[in-house]
Amino acid sequence: MSDIPPGTILDTLASLHQKGSATDKLRVIHNEILRHMSFVDRIATAIYEPERDLIKTFIHSSDGDSALTFYQSTLAESRSLTEIANSRQPRVINDLDIFRDVGKHHSKRIAERGYGSSYTTPFFNNGQLAGFIFINSYDKHVFTETSCELLSPFVHLIGLMVSKEMDQIAILFGSVTSALDISHHRDPETGAHLKRMSRYSRLIAKRMGPDHGIDDEFIEYLFRFAPLHDVGKIAIPDRILLKPERLTGDEFELMKQHTSAGREIMQRMLDNFKLQEMPFINMLHNIVELHHEAIDGSGYPHGLKGDAIPLEARIIAVADIFDALTSERPYKKAWSNEEAFAELHRLAVAGKIDGNCVDAMERCIEDITAIQHKFEDDPLG
Repeated sequence: MSDIPPGTILDTLASLHQKGSATDKLRVIHNEILRHMSFVDRIATAIYEPERDLIKTFIHSSDGDSALTFYQSTLAESRSLTEIANSRQPRVINDLDIFRDVGKHHSKRIAERGYGSSYTTPFFNNGQLAGFIFINSYDKHVFTETSCELLSPFVHLIGLMVSKEMDQIAILFGSVTSALDISHHRDPETGAHLKRMSRYSRLIAKRMGPDHGIDDEFIEYLFRFAPLHDVGKIAIPDRILLKPERLTGDEFELMKQHTSAGREIMQRMLDNFKLQEMPFINMLHNIVELHHEAIDGSGYPHGLKGDAIPLEARIIAVADIFDALTSERPYKKAWSNEEAFAELHRLAVAGKIDGNCVDAMERCIEDITAIQHKFEDDPLG
């Protein structure tokens, strides 16, 4: 057998090794699938959040309307997905007309978009359920035994790709948490605060999504990066960070340095863990460094104004302030949600925070209350 000269073999998946978003990589895989199975019209993924038993839409490679975005529900609410997860095997439905007038919201939405058949499979990370992959065709009866065998390596590749994306964030967050523990710096606003404000951030982004070009991938990274917003407080001395009284002017100037310090810390960690190619790095930097910028330019560290402040930083600011207001601290009682929203609106009118973010959050009061009940502060620390 003669040698094949370099460059003569077409490596259609080579771009998976390059920097790019999960959505970009899913589209590369979809295009490769189409070379073998032209009937595959939609590929979408959902991520499983075990802490709240949530299934959340993540990325898709559909053209135009993806059929299902900004959607989440508990796994327990879906008997079919629960059965698929427990079986650890794919499920094929070759005629989706059975869901057109009945079934759960997500099944009806898929059927109403004209899809004729579906292939659904769970994917796992270290043996634990990590999410689901959904493949649809406008044609019926196309997911045969042969085509499913052809799909199998691709769905495993998609599962590995999504799991890697989430693992990178987990490594980064774990390293930050370890640094906090080792340094013995204790921000009084940690733990439940981080869980609440990250979920408030996700609520705001989902509400703003249709009007601001936000997709599920943006929302998921925002949610996962949000708890890192105050990482720079590692560099703030305990006498300032843990001071129960109001800070003096000089002390506040030192406290303000946590934003720039945070960006430097995150960059060092990204370099040390070789995560420089992780998607949405700019979002991470913006959240850490710019969440104290103000719409009128009076914020820090750069005095940015209006839309010059990235949307992710504006969202984090509103979520963070709301949780600070509604949480009890040594120097204040917790405000009611009504009092907190009144203050947020006052700050928006004064040009300090984004009023659109405030309005979006206020429309989620039922979800906010559920989050507060789920992640209450531990009075014993």
